[in-house]
Amino acid sequence: MTLTLSHGPLSAAPPPTVNYRVTGPAHRLFWHPFPRRVRALVGGETVLDTRGGHLLHETGLLPQLYVPTADVRSHLLRPSDHGTHCPFKGDAAYWSVHAGGRVVEDAVWAYPEPVEGAEWLRGYQALYWSAADAWFDEEEQVHGHLRDPYHRVDVRRSGSTVRVLLDGTPVAETSRPVLLSETGLPNRWYVPPEDVRLDLLTGSATRTVCPYKGTAHYWSFTGGAAGGVVDDVAWSYPEPLEEATRAAGFLCFDHERVTTEVDGRPVGPTRPAS
Repeated sequence: MTLTLSHGPLSAAPPPTVNYRVTGPAHRLFWHPFPRRVRALVGGETVLDTRGGHLLHETGLLPQLYVPTADVRSHLLRPSDHGTHCPFKGDAAYWSVHAGGRVVEDAVWAYPEPVEGAEWLRGYQALYWSAADAWFDEEEQVHGHLRDPYHRVDVRRSGSTVRVLLDGTPVAETSRPVLLSETGLPNRWYVPPEDVRLDLLTGSATRTVCPYKGTAHYWSFTGGAAGGVVDDVAWSYPEPLEEATRAAGFLCFDHERVTTEVDGRPVGPTRPAS
């Protein structure tokens, strides 16, 4: 995400505040070794197990893991008639995975003859993240996707006063928030639950997974004067990953659908958590 999305140096709109130029195609590829062992399981069987994986950073896309062909269990693969063409990488061949009584069609792909400038893809295969039942980074199971080494999360205690209103109704006010800064995303303010009008909110069944912060639980606003409901307007991480532990249990509100004031000044919209 850091390199390829938002205003990263490999994005479609890199920042103008640099003293260099990136020459070459507008669609950029960056091939970088992944530093740890990665495994993927389908139907309880290991489909790939590698210490030689590489992340392909590609403009506008999340990084994709490619692993040496020797690290993929070839006896679990069946060639597919499916094929795709990428002008930046070449013609892709596909395989279906047959493992543990499961069949996952077109789950693995490779570029047997990559185009000029992407020759390093030869001899590597990739597995769709959603095709596997479980992924492991060393011995820890990973949810969402592998973490990008160029992406980080910082959480800092703040002395600012944060006030949140929805449809004119005060929902939260605190002078002890934490500020979560995440690479490529706007700052987000998290409010202690003691400083939130929880009587105006109802827990939602919605869950999303962030590989950097953990599993988000959502809240809907149900206390409007007109009796309206605003679904999934706030979220929290009850059991965050290590980078976001300071925000554990705190609530963050979707700034696009509420009015958020920091030290008396409104802050701009943010994207919902993901």
